[in-house]
Amino acid sequence: MADQPRLLEGLDPEQRQAVTAPRGPVCVLAGAGTGKTRTITHRIAYLVQRGLVTPRQVLAVTFTARAAGEMRTRLRELGAAGVQAQTFHAAAFRQLRYFWPRVHDTAMWQLTDNKFRLVMQAANRLGLSTEREDVRDLAGEIEWAKSSLISPEQYPAAAQQAGRETPVLPELIAKAFAGYERIKSGAQLLDFDDLLLHIAAILEDRDDVAEEFRSQYRSFVVDEYQDVNPLQARVLDAWVGNRDDLTVVGDANQTIYSFAGASPKWLINFPRKYPEATVVRLERDYRSTPQVVGLANQVIGAARERPAGTRLKLVGQRPDGPRPDFAEYDDETDEADAIARKIAQLAKRGVPLSEIAILFRVNAQSEVYEKALSDAEIPYQVRGGERFFARAEVRQAMATLRTAIARDTDATDLPGTVRELLVEVGLTDEPPAGGSARERWESLIALVELAEGLVSTVPDADLRRYVAELDARAEAQHPPTVEGVTLASLHAAKGLEWDAVFLAGLVEGTLPIQHADTDAAVEEERRLLYVGVTRAREHLHLSWALARAGGKRFRRRSRFIYNLVPDGHPAALPSKAKAPQPPPRQAATVKPRCRVCSATLVQTMDIKLGRCSDCPSDVDETLLEQLKAWRSERARQLKVPAYVVFTDATLTAIAEQRPADESALVGISGIGASKIQRFGSDVLALINRVN
Repeated sequence: MADQPRLLEGLDPEQRQAVTAPRGPVCVLAGAGTGKTRTITHRIAYLVQRGLVTPRQVLAVTFTARAAGEMRTRLRELGAAGVQAQTFHAAAFRQLRYFWPRVHDTAMWQLTDNKFRLVMQAANRLGLSTEREDVRDLAGEIEWAKSSLISPEQYPAAAQQAGRETPVLPELIAKAFAGYERIKSGAQLLDFDDLLLHIAAILEDRDDVAEEFRSQYRSFVVDEYQDVNPLQARVLDAWVGNRDDLTVVGDANQTIYSFAGASPKWLINFPRKYPEATVVRLERDYRSTPQVVGLANQVIGAARERPAGTRLKLVGQRPDGPRPDFAEYDDETDEADAIARKIAQLAKRGVPLSEIAILFRVNAQSEVYEKALSDAEIPYQVRGGERFFARAEVRQAMATLRTAIARDTDATDLPGTVRELLVEVGLTDEPPAGGSARERWESLIALVELAEGLVSTVPDADLRRYVAELDARAEAQHPPTVEGVTLASLHAAKGLEWDAVFLAGLVEGTLPIQHADTDAAVEEERRLLYVGVTRAREHLHLSWALARAGGKRFRRRSRFIYNLVPDGHPAALPSKAKAPQPPPRQAATVKPRCRVCSATLVQTMDIKLGRCSDCPSDVDETLLEQLKAWRSERARQLKVPAYVVFTDATLTAIAEQRPADESALVGISGIGASKIQRFGSDVLALINRVN
């Protein structure tokens, strides 16, 4: 057993205050890199050493098995072996196995290991799609509802109120949700959310069970408290009862899972719920250099309407290091190749490859970095996702492309041919709002962009040449699994850290993501960037590309990057007077308004047209007819349906707004990178002729 002086050695004043706080409610607001795990494990060991609790009377919960295992290891080293450090679900499962036979007089139902199959059955009975990504999206909505304590009957109204982008009509999801629950209960199965629902209900309804449980566990600790959802909060209340021996630790600035129901409100409101609580702020950052810490403070300091519990300002404790580096590139290939070169330089200077990471917003971005690292013979591993060419939708697409080689007789427009073929496997003109359908779409559109990149270097490339290129990339990007550079999404990087971090692809439409169309959604995207910055210990590189591979330079750096690049830096804009300014804060986060009556636009069609549906249209009928004729001809040339070129709504919006240049054209909803590259000059020329 560690003695008290040793438990307090090496703690800073704030950590010591948290460790030695008396039994009762304690709230530790712990910024990134401030030693929160050290603090809470030392607090538990300190309470045990003083005899205030025994190890088996402490229940410490966190959100990942890795974090729970790390906590148990540290507690053993501190002489507090026997403390139950588990995830919420593992703790609930253990408790349920013990109490279920007493409460229900039967053996505990089995925990299902195939939730996907049950959701698929429910979808099939309703005639809904049973494609893998559609079932995944449906399962995600069911999980969100259960974690938010929402019943099937309540789902439609709750989804609308929460602004959920549902894969099908909310009423159909409600029916599928109810059907899933019937199938599961009929088979006497439980899913992971049921573990929490059942243990909460048992403790709430059975006083004898609650009394026995609370006589066993006297002290509770919750890590990553900003990630608690309503169901977990209910379970925690059932565990604690009317007692207050609760320590919570979290950082509202790192709340990045609200799409799954997580909310920082319980962390922020903790002092209100427990007015006598000890509140400690940990702001001394021991992970990152002052230069990285300074940038992190700049990123989060620009956040809007920050509650008091989020206003942590980190103070770097490490020696000075290099300044964060910024870089702007012509296209994504240049960006990826430059990052690979910088990684090689770091490796030569002694930075282990396992201490280097490339982080990005969406998994589909990984391909270009996989390719660049493979070309540079730098080993890597993809964390939290499959390698690009291992993804199911990419394998399916490549099978379709190989089958089509034999009938490919028109090599005049390779990207158009690829796009047409990928329509068969689910590529749509407009990206889905989110979920696995959006991830699938991003992978497919990345294949189209690879075709565009190929013809920019090999103008006469045909489908056979393109598929050979894909096969070569796929083979090169499957090196043996070894210690190497980590490729990960920003979400998957949460809780990790590296000596060197490359934050790549920081452009509008990617970070913030295109469908982040509310104040709250944009602020969560900002927090994602903050999480990315705070993963770096010493070397931090932020970069963006003005075009996709071989495309036109129409992109803009992320709005979050403005005012971060130091004056005089090569990536800084040459003249603030001449430079395009970042989007105004209000315009960036407020819903678009009608150009006629200024009312807020909500409906998708209204947003596309830029006006309310009942406001007068100023469409140029002549222009519209010529646009439709042009579209028909282009669709015939590309051998694709007309809507793949532009939808009717997009053509109407063009004919109403009559954009004069590419910047105005790209401002029309539905016109993005590939559309500008392929059709922008044609459309603008047609507008000029009519005008």
